[in-house]
Amino acid sequence: MYLDFYGLKEKPFALTPDPQFLYLSESHRTAIDSLLYGIKEREGFMVVTGDIGTGKTTICRSLLDKLDKNVKTAVIFNSYLAEGELLRAILQDFGFKTIGRTKAERIDALNQFLLQQLSQDSHVILIIDEAQNLSIPVLEQIRMLSNLETTKEKMLQIILFGQLELNQKLWSPKLKQLNQRVAIRHHIRSLNREETESYIYQRLTVAGSHGTITFSKSALNEIYRFSGGTPRLINLICDRALLGGFVDETNQIDKEVVLKAKKDLGGEESATGAFRIPAYLKQFTPLRASLLIILIFLLVAMILLNHDRSLSLQGARDVINQKFEKIYLRIEDKKSPSIAPIPSEKKVEQDSLQKEILSESARISPEGSK
Repeated sequence: MYLDFYGLKEKPFALTPDPQFLYLSESHRTAIDSLLYGIKEREGFMVVTGDIGTGKTTICRSLLDKLDKNVKTAVIFNSYLAEGELLRAILQDFGFKTIGRTKAERIDALNQFLLQQLSQDSHVILIIDEAQNLSIPVLEQIRMLSNLETTKEKMLQIILFGQLELNQKLWSPKLKQLNQRVAIRHHIRSLNREETESYIYQRLTVAGSHGTITFSKSALNEIYRFSGGTPRLINLICDRALLGGFVDETNQIDKEVVLKAKKDLGGEESATGAFRIPAYLKQFTPLRASLLIILIFLLVAMILLNHDRSLSLQGARDVINQKFEKIYLRIEDKKSPSIAPIPSEKKVEQDSLQKEILSESARISPEGSK
């Protein structure tokens, strides 16, 4: 509707994952680099998680584009599979014309295929999207597929893409063995304010804009506040804002246009909630959950002790966010492939981090400042 008015060749903020509009944030690039490393080193299991609309499918498609020709891939998009359907879907995607009737026949066929590819120095990758929908029995069957290996290396690399619920499943006692085999984990963070602006203008440029469409600083701030840096929500409100600009016959998208677009979408506060939890707090594990409980306890103690020295709730929250982010980054370094720690390392790390939290609370509490 508004393409001719703005001089665009196509819609810049469509919700479909078009590769030509690919925008890779630092978190996206880290995820792709980690996966490429895992594939090259035949690490076995890899897991990528992220909120709805953060770009998991984008990362998957970008990864496929970067793979060498000697890499064989099977990509499963329908994750609502029954236990008996998994092997059939895998073999079909690898191009098998005949599929055995029994589970044993199918596993044997897959094993022979993997051995053949290994002899040709080829990598074989199984990618499953929306893996949080997989049932426990199917996930357990996927674990069994990792037993198809030689004495030196994994013959099948398995990459699971999913929402945060996938982590919750993997940490369940029933999937303990599978969780321990995950060699690389990456959680996709939402875009920050600067990346949000870059994302918007890159999509406008690809769609044919030559600087004729501009968003004011306050408009961009409102877009970020609404979307929380989630690409899908950015697309949603920007598309509606361009429609609003078309109705008002202006190429300059200001705060008022965005506020009207937000109202049309039915959102007075941010689409992700009035109080947005930092991304590094969303990916809970038992270790992180226990640390959060300690932090909450210390915050309550600090507030009760602060009679003669005011400590605002905002300041307290900032302290928690800063310390927890530091802890998170120590657990999962975003600058390098995230190798899952072994259980003994987790205990040492937890003791060290708890001591650090207690030390920090003493420093910022009234008693510690005397």
